Formats: sequence, structure tokens, C-alpha cells
Amino acid sequence: MCVVVDCFCKMETPQSLASLSILGVMSSSIAFPLNRICAVSMMSLQSSVLCLDFPLRSREFRSFQIHQMVEAVLKPPKAIRGGIPICFPQFANFGSLEQHGFARNRMWRLDSSPYPLPPATNQSTVDLILKSTEEDLKTWPRRFELRLRISLSPGKLTIIPRVRNTDRKPFSFTFSLRNYFSVSDISEVRVEGLETLDYLDNLMRRERFTEQADAITFDGEVDRVYLNTPSKINIIDHEKKRTLVLRKEGMPDAVVWNPWAKKAKAIPDFGDDDYTRMLCVDSAVVEMPIVLKPYEEWKGRQELSTVSSSYCSGQLDPRRVLYG
Repeated sequence: MCVVVDCFCKMETPQSLASLSILGVMSSSIAFPLNRICAVSMMSLQSSVLCLDFPLRSREFRSFQIHQMVEAVLKPPKAIRGGIPICFPQFANFGSLEQHGFARNRMWRLDSSPYPLPPATNQSTVDLILKSTEEDLKTWPRRFELRLRISLSPGKLTIIPRVRNTDRKPFSFTFSLRNYFSVSDISEVRVEGLETLDYLDNLMRRERFTEQADAITFDGEVDRVYLNTPSKINIIDHEKKRTLVLRKEGMPDAVVWNPWAKKAKAIPDFGDDDYTRMLCVDSAVVEMPIVLKPYEEWKGRQELSTVSSSYCSGQLDPRRVLYG
């Protein structure tokens, strides 16, 4: 499977810098490896809309299993289900805006001045920016700049989101990197690192519970927001003998979601059997929204990596899972 970015490059003039609609980072409609994404700024494009398609062959990128939906609708501005959608300025329906906010449906641009981060100096990193538009201000009257740095290195994918308040008044927002992970069989997956934590159960009108299990396993629909989570979460796929390690900063919550069979059939852009091969584990800010004063900036960070894991009599290799 390819590591890909969904993008539609709309040119104002043939030689102008492409703007990218990141509908779902690493989703499935257009195979566009991140190690070559910077090349878009150097291309001479003739058509008004260009879809970029490059096969991914580098071994270092194959370990990232980002799920692509069989029934995903590839018609902008509808969000593409799968990949890593950027949920801003609202997660889910925790507010009055459209589901998961509007950022995942907007046109993004390459960011040539990502200060205070140093400019990208290699073809494995791309900086993107989304600014509030007059249309956005009609539904969410706050001026902002949302920046995203996406970097690939051997065995690792790093995403750094930043939000700057460019308005004259404070504003608050919730945020999520909605990671659609590909798994071999959802019934063979367990999530470790969230035990004993409180969570909001979205299937029970966000009633608050405390996790009692020593790990999260799946035999039915799950839709939970875990609160004050650790910086490291492990998603263990027994069949693949692989542990995906999620590390995060600045995003204290974690969302775990799988719709299971009945709800999967009711979602138009979700294949009937897709639920058996996917799991969402998000890095998120949900319970306590971020509040920014004028010209303040918030920064988060997510890092994905994988380690091989062995499963024997219910025990995984603790050295690789905890310290790998």
C-alpha cells in the first residue's frame, strides 16, 4: 500500500505555486509520496486541476499502514474518509459547526515561511498553510492561520500542527489528527496505554466512565474520548506481529473509534466490511479547548512509528513495546 496524500492542485497561472487541498493526509485517492511532495512547487502545470500520481517504492515508508476506504467519495469539497483528516476548529459535533470542522475541506497552500520552524531543506518535508477566508468568517468569525508540517524519515512519520490567532479577540477551538489505521483484523487488535483512564462514551451521550480493562480490545462498536492520556499509545496487531507506536505532544486526549458492522453499513462512504480492517486512534484536544489570545500560537506534535512485536500466551515483548 502507498503512503499517499490526497491533493488537488489548482493553479492561478501555469507557473504559479500550487495550492493543495489536503482532504485527508495520507488518504487514498491520489498516490503522492511525501518524499516528493515538495516537487509540486517546481512543476510547470498547464491544466486548471492536476492530480499527481507517483508510485511509492521506498522501503522506509511501507511500514505506515494508513487505511483507505473502498467507498470513499473523491469529489471536493466533500471530505475523503480515510487517511489522517485534520479536524479544526471543531472535533466531531462538539460545537455548532459542521462535523469535524471545515479545515479538512479547504484549499491549502504550500508555506514558504513556516517561522519559527526552520524552512524545510529536504524533499521529505512539506509545510502547508490554511488561512481564514471571508467565507469561513461567516460561520466561524475568527481569523487564524493553521500550519502543518509533514515529515518522513526512515521508519517515522511526523506531523506538527500549529494554530495562530490573527484576530483581535481571543478564541477557542478543539482539534484532532484523525488517524485511520489499517489493521489485519479488528478482533485481533489491542490498544495499550489507556488503561485506568477516564473517557467520554459517545455511545452513551458522552457519559464519563473509567477504563477497567488492562487493554482495549474490540468486539463491537467503540466511540470514546479518553482524557489526559499519556504521550505514548501502542496499537498492537497480533496477526501482523506489529506494534504501531503513536507519540504525541500538546494533544492530551485520544479518540478511539470503530463503527462495527451495523453502523458501517449505514455510512454512505464506508464499505460494509471496512470496519474489520480499520481503527481510528486520534491525537486530540477535546475536553478542554485550546484558548488563544490575539497573536498567540498553539503547537502540537504527532509521531508514528512501528516495531515488530511477538505475542505468546497473552504477553508481548515488553522491551520493544514500552521502550521501542
